[in-house]
Amino acid sequence: MQLNKITFIRPNFADFRSKDAMAPLVFAILAGRTPEFIATELIDERIEPVQFKPTDLVAMTVETFTANRAYQIADKYRQKGVPVIMGGHHPTLLPDEAIEHCDAVIIGDGEDIWEQVLVDAKKGCLKKTYRSNIKTGIHSNASLNHDIYKGKKYAPLSLIQSGRGCRFVCDFCSIHAFYGDQVWQRPVYEVIAEITAFPPDQVVFFVDDNLFSNKTYLVELLKALVPLKLQWCCQISIDVARDEKLLDLMMEAGCMLVLVGFESLNRENLKQMKKKWNGATQDYANIIGQFYQRGIMVYGTFVFGYDNDGPEAFDATVDFAIKANLCIANFNPLTPTPGTALYDRLKSENQLIYNRWWLSPQYRYGKAIFTPKGMSATELEQGCMRARNRFYSVSSILKRAIHQPALLTKPSNFKTMLVGNWISRMEISNKHNATLGQTP
Repeated sequence: MQLNKITFIRPNFADFRSKDAMAPLVFAILAGRTPEFIATELIDERIEPVQFKPTDLVAMTVETFTANRAYQIADKYRQKGVPVIMGGHHPTLLPDEAIEHCDAVIIGDGEDIWEQVLVDAKKGCLKKTYRSNIKTGIHSNASLNHDIYKGKKYAPLSLIQSGRGCRFVCDFCSIHAFYGDQVWQRPVYEVIAEITAFPPDQVVFFVDDNLFSNKTYLVELLKALVPLKLQWCCQISIDVARDEKLLDLMMEAGCMLVLVGFESLNRENLKQMKKKWNGATQDYANIIGQFYQRGIMVYGTFVFGYDNDGPEAFDATVDFAIKANLCIANFNPLTPTPGTALYDRLKSENQLIYNRWWLSPQYRYGKAIFTPKGMSATELEQGCMRARNRFYSVSSILKRAIHQPALLTKPSNFKTMLVGNWISRMEISNKHNATLGQTP
C-alpha cells in the first residue's frame, strides 16, 4: 500500500474542547521515529475536531475513558479503507476488544517496534498485535519530533519524560497493570539535552508516572538540573518528602510544584489500596509543610469509594485540603479500570454497576461505576461533586492563596495557583455528566 501520510489521533472522551490539554508526548516520540519521507499530522480532539481528511494510515493512543470515542473514529476511517493502529493503556489491557475496531494493536510502549509496524503497513501485512520489548534499565529515547505540535494551542508547559513505570503496586492503578514490574529511565545527559532545546522561560513538566522511582537516578537528574535554573513540575510519590536532603536538592534544582497522590485520609483505605506506606492525616500535614518550607507547591489527589469511606469522608477531606492550603486538588470517585486488581475485585464481588462502563450508553462522566460498601452510588457521585465545588469556590481559592507559604517565594507561583484553580473550576462543569464518545 501507499504510505505517504500518517495521521496521529488523540481522541477526547466526549464532545467538548478542553482548556487545560497538554501536548501528547507519545506522538512526538513516534513522529521522531517515522522516516522523513512520510508526512505526519496530529489531530488532538481535545482542542480540535476530527475532520477525517485523506490519509494512508491512522495511529491512535487510547485510554479507557476515550475508548468508546476511539472506536467510533476508527470505525469511520476503516469504512473509508484506511488501516488503523491502536496503542496505549486500554488496547494493551484489552487487546481482544480493541482489535474489533482496528487492524493492529501495539501492546506496551510502541517506540521500539514502530519502524517494524510501518514496514508491515507499507507491505499491507499488518500483524494483529505487536508487543514492546523494553525492559527495566536505562534506555535511550532521543529521537523526538516536537514539530508535530506546531499550531496547536496547548497549556504553556514543555513536557518531558525521564522514565516510565512505578515501583509501587497500588490496586487501582493502571500504570502497574500496563508496565508490571518494569521501570526504566533515559540517560540523564539525554534528558538534559532535550530540556535545553525547549523555549526559554517555559515551565517544564516531567510526565513520569513517578519521578522518584530510583533514588540514585533522581539525585543524578536533580544535580544536572541545578545549573539550568529552570522551573519545573512533576508527579512524585509521597515518600520523597521523608528525605530532607532530596527535598533540598529538588528546591535547588528549581522544582515549583509536585503532584502527590494522597488518595485517602483513612489508614484502612490506604491499606486496602496497597498504599499504607502513604501515611494519613497528620503525616500528610507534615509532608505538605516540608514542601512549602522550600517554596514547592502541592497538587493533591484524592479518591472516594473504598470500603471505609462513608458519606462524611467528603467534607472531612475538603476541610483538610483547604486547611493544608493545597494549591490544586482532585476529588474523584474511585474508577476501576480493566486490568487492575481493583476492577477484578469489584467484578468478583458483584459491585460493578456496568461491567464495561467505558462502552455503556448509560454511563456518564463523574457517575459511580460501582456501589461502594459504605454509601450509596448516588452519595458517591454527589459527594465528589460537592467536594470539588467547595474546594474551587471563590472563597476557598482566595483563602488558600492568602495563606499558602509556597506562594510567597515567587510571583510565578501565585499566578500558577490562580490560573490552575480557575481552569479547574471551568473543567469541572465542562466534563461532568458527559457521555463517553459522541452520539450519532
